[in-house]
Amino acid sequence: MEHKIQLAVVGAGHAGIEAALAAARMGIDTVLFTLSFDAVANMPCNPSVGGTAKGHLVFEIDALGGEMGRAADAVTLQSRTLNTGKGAAVQSKRIQADRRRYQEIMKHTLETTPHLHPLQAEVTRLLTEETEDGKRRVTGVVTSIGEVWKCDAAVICTGTFLDSRIFVGHTSYPAGPDGLIPASALSESLREAGLTLRRFKTGTPPRILRSSVDFSELEEQRGEEKITPYSSFYTDAEKLNSIDQISCHILYTNAETHRIIRENIEKSAMYSGLISGVGPRYCPSIEDKIVRFADKERHQLFLEPLGANTEELYLQGFSTSLPPDVQDAMLRTLPGMKKAVITRYAYAIEYDCVDPTELRHTLEHKKVSGLFGAGQFNGTSGYEEAAGQGLIAGINAALKLKGEEPLILKRSDGYIGTLIDDLVIKGTNEPYRMMTARSEYRLLLRQDNADARLTPLGRRAGLIGDERWAAHEAKMKAVEDEKNRLEKTFAQSSALPGFLEKQGMPAGAGFTLADLLRRPQLDYDSIAPLDPERPGLPAGVVETAVCDIKYEGYIKRQLAEVRRQERLESYRLPEDIDYSAVGGLRLEAVQKLSALRPMTLGQASRISGVSPADISVLLIRLGLK
Repeated sequence: MEHKIQLAVVGAGHAGIEAALAAARMGIDTVLFTLSFDAVANMPCNPSVGGTAKGHLVFEIDALGGEMGRAADAVTLQSRTLNTGKGAAVQSKRIQADRRRYQEIMKHTLETTPHLHPLQAEVTRLLTEETEDGKRRVTGVVTSIGEVWKCDAAVICTGTFLDSRIFVGHTSYPAGPDGLIPASALSESLREAGLTLRRFKTGTPPRILRSSVDFSELEEQRGEEKITPYSSFYTDAEKLNSIDQISCHILYTNAETHRIIRENIEKSAMYSGLISGVGPRYCPSIEDKIVRFADKERHQLFLEPLGANTEELYLQGFSTSLPPDVQDAMLRTLPGMKKAVITRYAYAIEYDCVDPTELRHTLEHKKVSGLFGAGQFNGTSGYEEAAGQGLIAGINAALKLKGEEPLILKRSDGYIGTLIDDLVIKGTNEPYRMMTARSEYRLLLRQDNADARLTPLGRRAGLIGDERWAAHEAKMKAVEDEKNRLEKTFAQSSALPGFLEKQGMPAGAGFTLADLLRRPQLDYDSIAPLDPERPGLPAGVVETAVCDIKYEGYIKRQLAEVRRQERLESYRLPEDIDYSAVGGLRLEAVQKLSALRPMTLGQASRISGVSPADISVLLIRLGLK
C-alpha cells in the first residue's frame, strides 16, 4: 500500500515530537512514526526536565513556539533553580516530572494537532533517488509491514533505538530503552544513502520501591518556594505555585560501595569489552566514576520520584551495567537502602547515530536533500538537547517544503544555536551535553530573556499566534519602561542615608535606583523602601529589567564581540569552492574546510585546525575584504 505525505518524522521521542508538531502547526501534512504509540515522549532515563544549561534550552524551546516547557509545567512534582548562589547567566531551572503524565499530555497533543498523523509502525528503509548534481534526495520511507510513504522530506529522530542493544553484566540482547523493540533494520538503509554512522552508549540506574527505603537516613531536598513557569504565556503561575511539591533525597556512596564495585568490575559490560560504543563524559556509570575518580571517598546520589501515582523511585548518579546480584549488593551498602527492593535493574544501551559534521546548520544532511536529523541520532544526550534540535529540524523541513528561507540560529541567538553550531562545526566523539560553559555569550543568553531573543524568530516561522505575539510585545515594552524608570528615578532622599548606613555603604546623595541596583549586595526587593511609587509588575518583567541594568557593562562587551563575529558570518563562502586551489591555505585547513564545507567565514573560523592566518587568506583570496 502506498501513501503520499509531505513530511515523515521517524521517532516520537522528545526530538520527533517537537519536529512533528512544529511542521504540522506550520501547515505541513506530517506523519509521525513511533515503535509504540504508548511510549511517545518516554523518559527512560532521569524523569526530569531542565538542569544546568538544559533549563535554558527549555525556555528557548518555549520562546520559539515549542511544546516541552508547556507540558513540563503541567507535570511538575518539584521545581528548583540551580546555581542561585552564582550570577544570573548560569542559573538554571530544573523540575522533577511526572513521567507517565508527561507522556499522556504529549500523546494527546499529537492526537489533536491538525495536519499531523501519529502512526505506530517501524520504519525500516529510507527511499532516495539521485539528483542531477550527483547527490541524493528523499522520496519516501518504507515500514516493516511493507507500507510505502512517499514524501519530499524526512526527519530522523531515532533516539537510542537505532540498532540498539541492552547490556546487563555479560548478558546482552537487541532492545530499545525500557525493553521496547529496537529499530534494527533502518541503519543499513541510512548507510546505503551515504550517511556515516557511529556507535554511542548510555545507561540508566536501577529503580527502587519507595516502601523499601528508610528515609530517616537520607537528607531531604525540598523544592523552591517561588516557581517560575517554563511557559509564562500558557501556564498559570499562581496555580503552579499552589502545588504540593514532592521532596527528593540526597545520599552518598561509601567505601563499602566502592569495594564491591572494584571487586566485580570485570563483570561490567563497560569493562569486559562487550560494549564498543562511547559513553557520555558528563554522565558516567557508577563503576566508571569509581575507576576514573579513584581518590574520591564518596559520590553524591539523588533519590527522585517517577510520578505522583507510582511507588517507583529513580536513583540518579547510580547508572551501571553490572549484573543483577552485584546491583543488589552495592545498593544495600547505601544509607537507607539496607532493605531496598529493585523494581527495574539498571542497564547500558548501545545505539547508532550519525556524524553531525555531515549536517548543515539547518540540520539537513549535506549528502541527502530533504533528510534532516535531530536528537540522539545527531550524537547528543538529554531530552532538552533533543527537543531543541527537533524543533529546529521540524521548522526547517517545513520551510524547505514551502520554498522559504531556512531558520538558522546563531551562537549569539541562544543555547540551541550554540548546540547546533558545536555539532556541525566541531562534531563530537561522545554523547554531547549542553553546559553554560560552552557559550561565550552566556550573559546574553539568560533564561529570563529567552523570549526577547527568540519569540520574534518563532513568529517568523509561524509558530507564535497573534494573541501570544501581542502579549510578548506588551512584556517587551514593560521591560523597557521599567528600565527607563529605574534609570531616571532618584532614590527617596529622606530614606537614603539610613539605608546606605544599614547596608554598610558610604553615605552619598543623587543615586538613581539603577545606580543602587548595580551594587552587588542590592537587588530589586532590598531597594523597595527607596522606591515607594514603584508599579506592580509581573516577576518576569522585573527580572529581565534588573538583569539588564545590573550587568549592563558586561552585556555591552559581549554585544561588541557579537558584532565582530557577525562581520565574519556575513561573508558567505561559495558552496562549490575548491579549497585546494586557494593559494596560501595550510594543508590541514584545506582538508578540514573541504570536509566540513562551512557556509560562512564565521563558521570556518570555528573549525579546529583552521587558523586566523587561514581566515585572512580566505578574506584576501576570495576578495571578501
